[in-house]
Amino acid sequence: MECIVHFDVQHPEGPKPLRGLLFLDEGKVPGENELVEMFRDMKFNVRLADREKLIFKPVNAGEKYSEIRITSYDGGKSGSKEDHDLKSIVGNLLPQKPSGL
Repeated sequence: MECIVHFDVQHPEGPKPLRGLLFLDEGKVPGENELVEMFRDMKFNVRLADREKLIFKPVNAGEKYSEIRITSYDGGKSGSKEDHDLKSIVGNLLPQKPSGL
């Protein structure tokens, strides 16, 4: 399924809203690797800096932008709420507790 990722790129002159596209299996939400790879394909070499707020920072200090923040995503499901889907992404990015503890 197609997943449109909405995000803001923070430039000194202000934020610039952009979108990216991911192809995922039905019912899946993008993980950290998929998001970093999507940004890399768009020429943004980033690392995840804040899992809770979905903020990515440039790997190279000399970039013209300071951060990228995911604002929402659209998984193409009619009637789905972006806040719920965004929480699913955050949950997918958070480290999982080992089972059996």
